[in-house]
Amino acid sequence: MKIAVSSVGKDLNSNLDSRLGRCAYFLVVNPDDMSFEVFTNESAVLSGGAGIQSAQFLALKGVSAVITGNCGPNAEQTLSAAGVELYSGQTGTVKEVIDRFKKGNLRPTSESNVDSHFGMTGGGGFGRGGGMGGGRGMGSGGVYGQNASTGEKSGDVSKNRELEMLKDQADNLNKQLEDIISRINKLEKSD
Repeated sequence: MKIAVSSVGKDLNSNLDSRLGRCAYFLVVNPDDMSFEVFTNESAVLSGGAGIQSAQFLALKGVSAVITGNCGPNAEQTLSAAGVELYSGQTGTVKEVIDRFKKGNLRPTSESNVDSHFGMTGGGGFGRGGGMGGGRGMGSGGVYGQNASTGEKSGDVSKNRELEMLKDQADNLNKQLEDIISRINKLEKSD
């Protein structure tokens, strides 16, 4: 069995990347012996379709399951069509999520947990206006100057949508902070 984990780094102690389609790396792990392969996510730089391309790449690698923080509907549908189980909404290090998987503490999800183009519209770490899409003329999802998921023109994000995006970012940051504090406490107790 092979399990893919979206990761910010190249080893098992790296944090899980909260974005599937735009993560930095995929670690494909054999949970039996914890051996793994590292793949740079070439789809992360695409202007659109990163989730679908990432999901197709992982299916071609023969993974049985994908563990990530957030997964949009197109990537979820691609994984489902390929018979790959999705475990989204996860945080922690790659090793921690694999351990939870091995203990049976993860439940597969059958639907996306974010909107299309999540990683490009401010929810996944790309800031509004200065990042890779979602604003100021860089386009999004192949629709130049317009956010394809909401139809809003770049730079004209409604107050409610901006508030929603900021709340999503705050929730993700709070989860990451909780994980960091938990790991600090564990390390301090092990001394």
